[in-house]
Amino acid sequence: MARPKRDQAPDLGESHELTAGLIERLTCRTDIKAQAFLRDSKAPGLRVRVTNTGAKSFVFEAKLNRQTIRRTIGDVRAWTIEAARTEANRLRVTLDTGTDPREVERDKLAAKAEKQAAAVAKVDAARVAAVTVGEVWGNYLLERKPRWGDLHYKDHTRLSAAGGIKRKRGEGLTVPGPLAPLLPLRLADLTAPRITAWAEHEAQTRPTPARLAWRLLRAFLAWCEEQPEYAPLLPAKNPAKTKKTREALGKSGVKRDALQREQLPDWFDAVRQTRNPTIAAYLQALLLTGARPGELLALRWDDVNMAWRGLTIHDKVEGERVIPLTPYVHHLIATLPKRGEWVFAGAGDDALTRPAKNLATACKVGGVDHVSMHGLRRSFKSLTEWLEIPAGVVAQLMGHKPSATAEKHYTVRPLDLLRVHHEKIEAWILEQAGIVFDAKAEPGKLRVVQAT
Repeated sequence: MARPKRDQAPDLGESHELTAGLIERLTCRTDIKAQAFLRDSKAPGLRVRVTNTGAKSFVFEAKLNRQTIRRTIGDVRAWTIEAARTEANRLRVTLDTGTDPREVERDKLAAKAEKQAAAVAKVDAARVAAVTVGEVWGNYLLERKPRWGDLHYKDHTRLSAAGGIKRKRGEGLTVPGPLAPLLPLRLADLTAPRITAWAEHEAQTRPTPARLAWRLLRAFLAWCEEQPEYAPLLPAKNPAKTKKTREALGKSGVKRDALQREQLPDWFDAVRQTRNPTIAAYLQALLLTGARPGELLALRWDDVNMAWRGLTIHDKVEGERVIPLTPYVHHLIATLPKRGEWVFAGAGDDALTRPAKNLATACKVGGVDHVSMHGLRRSFKSLTEWLEIPAGVVAQLMGHKPSATAEKHYTVRPLDLLRVHHEKIEAWILEQAGIVFDAKAEPGKLRVVQAT
């Protein structure tokens, strides 16, 4: 067969010994087809493919089970003719053994992908295995915060705080929360023995916060068990739910601290001598409303309805409840300065922090037994026993769950009905304290008189 002239395009109907010149002259008419092939006479199955855009590549073409198979070898600019022939011959041999070279290539790619995936999985597994309790704790708080109340969220941050921050009140630095020692540990190392050892240590100095921290830890680990990335790091059973840990923390005793009727005069007199009027108002309101300490601290001015004389309390049972704004509490609130959104404001724009030390000082000055913040709530409930107040009314004022079917489903008390009972309670407590005042006077201008 005569070689085509140097300036003549090769005849695609014949096989040719491939040369660089032939490949260079190879073209494809765009008005006829999208691609054309130039066959090599030395390596059966080797072709040079040219597209109507001018792109050229070596390909291997053969018959398998009466069907044409084609596989791209590579660009003519990257492969030499001899290298392409070698590859075409290798593919021919593979085909002669009854193996589809395309399947071989797919198997290689699949094996490579599997190997890469295994390597990535190994790295991910190592990363997850190294994750600390603190990292997961942060993710936990971020996800659950929208479903929690402010006080519940603050319990989590307070009990896991690292400490070492200058105290807002008093001297020195804050101490780490009970959960702080566990945060640097790997989640995989948070085993039952480790948690039991932690509980035994914390129970020696602060058993009550440790018990609350333990309950939060159990809920946290239960959440981890539901997360696919963390569940493999934990044992089948929640490591915080063990008998040894529960025994190490002990049971909380029954609290009985409460003000007695005869202690009211001295207690009110001591509290009203507190230098900070906001703290004095808060402690008195805490006793007269029966609210939880945190609920009253979270009271905003928007929650106070002066016109209809009501307080919207955000609680942990129903979400919120509305109780009467009784005359004396109305007076206490009306005399407070509006420095921000909080009724009982502390330094700056923040809410008042729990004035437990001020309460302890007042009890000491008044010569009464120590009463805790929650003890004032207990005092409210205990003092109502002197009056013929329906138990359901007291429970509704304090935000307790209804204890009977009739109370839960059939008794509906409007605010005005609650007011009748609540004002009776307040008037009786103030009478026992020896405080006389004009309940009809304008709030904020009320003149309070200590009875002689």
